Amino acid sequence: MFRHYYITDDLEDLRQVEEELLNSGLTVPQFHVLSENDADLEKHHLHAIEAVLKKDVVHSTQLGAIIGVLGAILILLVAYLFDWHTTAVGWVPFVFCAVVILGFCTWEGGLIGIQTPNYQFKRFQELLGQGMHIFFVDITPEQQSVLRDVASSHPSLRYAGSGEATPSWVVNGQNKFSQVMKSMP
Repeated sequence: MFRHYYITDDLEDLRQVEEELLNSGLTVPQFHVLSENDADLEKHHLHAIEAVLKKDVVHSTQLGAIIGVLGAILILLVAYLFDWHTTAVGWVPFVFCAVVILGFCTWEGGLIGIQTPNYQFKRFQELLGQGMHIFFVDITPEQQSVLRDVASSHPSLRYAGSGEATPSWVVNGQNKFSQVMKSMP
């Protein structure tokens, strides 16, 4: 999938863009609006990005976990190289310390991420502060022409580049979940 970003200040026009994309075969999990003013998005019935995804929690937690794994490996490697594991205590304290380091680094990464804007949206922080809204769409190659046609018929949308998209299996899973929820009595 590919992600395309657009900038706008016209939420009413953006509502119409979303309707046209839905009518053209795209689904709700494929597009979102990033804005500082979530109340206006709600008022216009737009699909705002979840609050947790505005922050870099997931990405920073992953980085923290990678650092934690490296730290844990280092602890176990040092214990092995210096033959500390052959003493009366064995591997238990070193494995315990490695697990603690892994957990701490992962936790600390998440805490840092709570305070940091999502790395994918950092480039838009100044525009968001000016009251602009960022509309982004994750599409398949077959949907490129649909997005191009819809976007070109709305002059208030300004193309702002592309980026890393949500994996297609996540979007498909969200679509299936939505279908199941609608079919339940």
